[in-house]
Amino acid sequence: MTAQVHDRLIYKGQHFDLAAEPLHPWLARRRNKHVGFKRRTTACWRGYVASWEIVEDRLYLVDIRANFADGRAATLADLFPETPQRVPATWFTGELRCPTGRLLGYIHSGYSSIYEQDLFLRFEQGVLLEERTVTNEPPVPDEYDLLDDIDAKDDRI
Repeated sequence: MTAQVHDRLIYKGQHFDLAAEPLHPWLARRRNKHVGFKRRTTACWRGYVASWEIVEDRLYLVDIRANFADGRAATLADLFPETPQRVPATWFTGELRCPTGRLLGYIHSGYSSIYEQDLFLRFEQGVLLEERTVTNEPPVPDEYDLLDDIDAKDDRI
């Protein structure tokens, strides 16, 4: 799978990329209602980019950039007619990963790339319970990476 475009998050006045998809559980529960988004690129298999905000320890969906299968632009009001401005993410229980700092190792798959740090935010029904930061080490090259480096340096091959 191709590396994916990140959703966005505003937390404590800072902007973060999300290496997670907190809208996914809500969409999965509505499969029978078929909320289908048009996929334009392999870098966004889910077909949308969502913007999120944490206010007073609560997670909110504040915007979505997507098109329905018929090409019409999707809005929050289409998905959540009762709360079209800011949607409390009460469906979300789990952990969000926000990579920060310098890219240490690019991995061409989903949200697997490694950055200097990861901010983890744990939620229960949209309420923030815990925040922790992990400092990452650069990935150890595997034998194939080493062979590629040798081949690149040896112009006789």
